[in-house]
Amino acid sequence: MNENYIEKYVDIEGNIRERKYIEKIKMIIFAGTKFMLDRVLAILGLILLSPIILIISVLIKIDSKGPIFFKQERTGKNGEDFYVYKFRTMIAENDVHDFSKADKHTKIGEILRKTSLDEIPQLWSIATAKMSFIGPRPWIPDYFNNMNDIQRHRYCVRPGLTGLAQAMGRNDIDIFKKIRYDLEYIENYSFTQDIKVIMLTIREVFTTKGADAGKNTIQKELEDLKNFNNVRKNVEILETVTKIAQLWRANYSSKKYVTRQFTKKENIWTYFFMHMNLI
Repeated sequence: MNENYIEKYVDIEGNIRERKYIEKIKMIIFAGTKFMLDRVLAILGLILLSPIILIISVLIKIDSKGPIFFKQERTGKNGEDFYVYKFRTMIAENDVHDFSKADKHTKIGEILRKTSLDEIPQLWSIATAKMSFIGPRPWIPDYFNNMNDIQRHRYCVRPGLTGLAQAMGRNDIDIFKKIRYDLEYIENYSFTQDIKVIMLTIREVFTTKGADAGKNTIQKELEDLKNFNNVRKNVEILETVTKIAQLWRANYSSKKYVTRQFTKKENIWTYFFMHMNLI
């Protein structure tokens, strides 16, 4: 996907809307400024926080065996995958892809998770333009693969270290509310909204509620997405079959088996397969 969020956006009801000319100008200025500030502040952050990074690294090595950093593939802007880096908060033997076993956090890892200090290494992703400070959170590719086209509009902008969904409840809200907040963020993409997200995020960090998603949360969210979009797909198939039946009945009654809507090479079944994106 390669959607231009400056030209249009998807509102929280799933409708695609065009932006006004003045809104486009403001957004272009904001997007350019945001891009530059992200890079500069991320580099400064890495420099200023280097003592803290060093201390946390030492504590992780003392606390448990294994690497200092955790590396995982995530989906970024326009559906392109990249790697994010965090401080390791789990034991080295923990398999994040094994949903049959619960995550096993280290002692220092639990503190890092609750305070979100494990996210500091993501400043590197911001400095290299893979992420932004504010934006929809980068999720594992399984989320993108199980979303419909409307839901995937959350990937129109760079993912963020924190976002509106995190500021409004972190993992205490379901996957559909998270997506709605992400779409709302893109709809109102602006400097004032970024300030709002920062202030709300600070509040959430201090409350430590919903800080850890965990395997169970991820598994449930993926299942909810699959079930929702499978039902949606079945409804679309039913609507298409109904439309085909209506066209067939109308054409049969007039003794015409091919409608004027189709060319010589297109029949009703071609319409069906094209509509369901099978050809």
